[in-house]
Amino acid sequence: VQVIVLTTYSDDESVFAALRAGARGYLTKDAEADELARAIRRVHEGKAMLDSDVQARLLDRLDAPAPSSEPTAPARAAGEPPDDLTSREAEVLGLIAAGLSNAEIARRLVLSEATVKTHINRLFAKTGVRDRAQAVRYAYEHGLAP
Repeated sequence: VQVIVLTTYSDDESVFAALRAGARGYLTKDAEADELARAIRRVHEGKAMLDSDVQARLLDRLDAPAPSSEPTAPARAAGEPPDDLTSREAEVLGLIAAGLSNAEIARRLVLSEATVKTHINRLFAKTGVRDRAQAVRYAYEHGLAP
């Protein structure tokens, strides 16, 4: 499935999360109808389509010099989940890796299925995985699987 995000958010964090999660298009809600139609055609053709302001910021960010001696990401403390996952998201990921369904995870953690789905969507965006199979692999690679 090819995805175009249509949102009010154009901050870097939202854009990168959507792109890491596999979105091929990213437009803000103020996009004109013809721009949305063009985005649908381009993404259907296998191309990408980004809001012009978002695209300019991404290019500016790529042009910025990278710090030479500083690490690109802060080191995480021992036991802290990777990729800015919350402890609850890491817990949900571990339960996915254990083979539990959303309903089973909800019962185990005493949450609604909607809340479980929200945690899953967020952890997918943060880790860049596209489906449960990739999530299981990620969990094992990062020591989050039981």
